[in-house]
Amino acid sequence: MSNIQHNDEHPLIEHPENEEQYTGLQVNAGIEMPPMVNPYMKKRKKRPQLSVNDYVEGIRKGNLSVLGQAVTLVESLIPEHQVIAQEVIEKCLPYTGDSKRIGITGVPGAGKSTSIDVFGLHVLEKDPANKLAVLAIDPSSERSKGSILGDKTRMEKLSVHPKAFIRPSPSAGSLGGVARKTRETIVLCEAAGYNNIFVETVGVGQSETAVHSMVDFFLLIQLAGTGDELQGIKRGIMEMADGICINKCDGDNVDRANLAANQFRNALHLFPVPPSGVTPEVTTYSGYYGYNIDKVWDMIDSYFDTVRKSGYFEEKRRQQEKYWMYETINEHLKSHFYSNPEIERLLNIKQEMVLDSKQSSFIAAADVLKYYFDSLTKQ
Repeated sequence: MSNIQHNDEHPLIEHPENEEQYTGLQVNAGIEMPPMVNPYMKKRKKRPQLSVNDYVEGIRKGNLSVLGQAVTLVESLIPEHQVIAQEVIEKCLPYTGDSKRIGITGVPGAGKSTSIDVFGLHVLEKDPANKLAVLAIDPSSERSKGSILGDKTRMEKLSVHPKAFIRPSPSAGSLGGVARKTRETIVLCEAAGYNNIFVETVGVGQSETAVHSMVDFFLLIQLAGTGDELQGIKRGIMEMADGICINKCDGDNVDRANLAANQFRNALHLFPVPPSGVTPEVTTYSGYYGYNIDKVWDMIDSYFDTVRKSGYFEEKRRQQEKYWMYETINEHLKSHFYSNPEIERLLNIKQEMVLDSKQSSFIAAADVLKYYFDSLTKQ
């Protein structure tokens, strides 16, 4: 006959060792099983779901937590999040436009993040009414699609300043290293009262047009003494720059920095006058030692004064709005095309035919597009 112990927690625990045939053996009930979760750990409160009006109200009050959540919604690829984000942006639009949008680019290692730290402090100390938002774009891995998002760590002083908002965002493989939703994030930051917006890019490339199309002033940071100075004088990026700064003008590098500045000034004379009517200035500074920071900002202020008086400031903003309307249309058309399951199936078939040399890539593409347009016509 089996010895079955009854207890409240475990009503039927069988111990065959307590049977008569095992005389001399005794099995105790043991200790109570500890809980799997630490009983002293407080349950994490679930973040309340905000409405569109809650987001807008929080942003207008300058609530950093709400602003950060709104930016996360904007960057989200979930359709439900996108619907809410677009409504928030729409309601924030009346409170935007009154800011200086400045794009900052340069070769990797030029000191963009360090320069933004000292530029930002100069702006905030210059006028107590100033607020600064820094949108730092971090390159995403082509393999893992992940980003480090560590630019904030190189902005030691700005990251703890109460009037600064720093938001690193993954580039997600988008054009020119600019995050896909940076344009919308600018709108949210302006609605929150940030009258100075810095957009830091990944680095100099052929697609920096994306940054140029969302800022008022495009600052190019260069270095001297790094080899062939002509490498920095690239026509595409030089034509977009509204101002050029030679960083690390300190110590033994002062003469080289001044020489590089003269070379850039001479190169700019070969270019036509930009649409703004303002010939880009070239200056030297040291982001690490804080040398000539005031001159850099004086150059930017002078540019804004000129373009506001001439009317170019408003005209450029209008052109940018039109540009982003068409960019959004292109993005949605591309998304609609590739998210179509029938197109996906046909693409796999055509891909195999191209790889097996049964059809040229151009004819295969034409067949897929014809099928897509025909399906739209039938709807």
